[in-house]
Amino acid sequence: MGSIMIAGKQFDLDEDGFIQEPELWDDAVAAELAKIEGVEQLTEEHWKVVRYLRNYYLDNRIAPMVRKLCKETGCPLKRIFELFPSGPAKGACKIAGLPKPTGCV
Repeated sequence: MGSIMIAGKQFDLDEDGFIQEPELWDDAVAAELAKIEGVEQLTEEHWKVVRYLRNYYLDNRIAPMVRKLCKETGCPLKRIFELFPSGPAKGACKIAGLPKPTGCV
């Protein structure tokens, strides 16, 4: 486990690079995490997925299943991978400031 300075805030990271303080996440943190994940600019489509993941996590304390993510956002899985090249769990959840998902995201 290491740490990183993102958008002027210090974050502890798990062994896979997920931030451990989701309550410190904000849009500026998301933009910096996106660059780390190879997404240079977050578009409205990116934000739709990120905000859905974030809100679902805040309500349920877990990440949603991929099927639910696709259905609720209207983004087919293929499009999720185009938006987040490292995938819905590694890329999208990381950018949304979620802890590493334990199930199928």
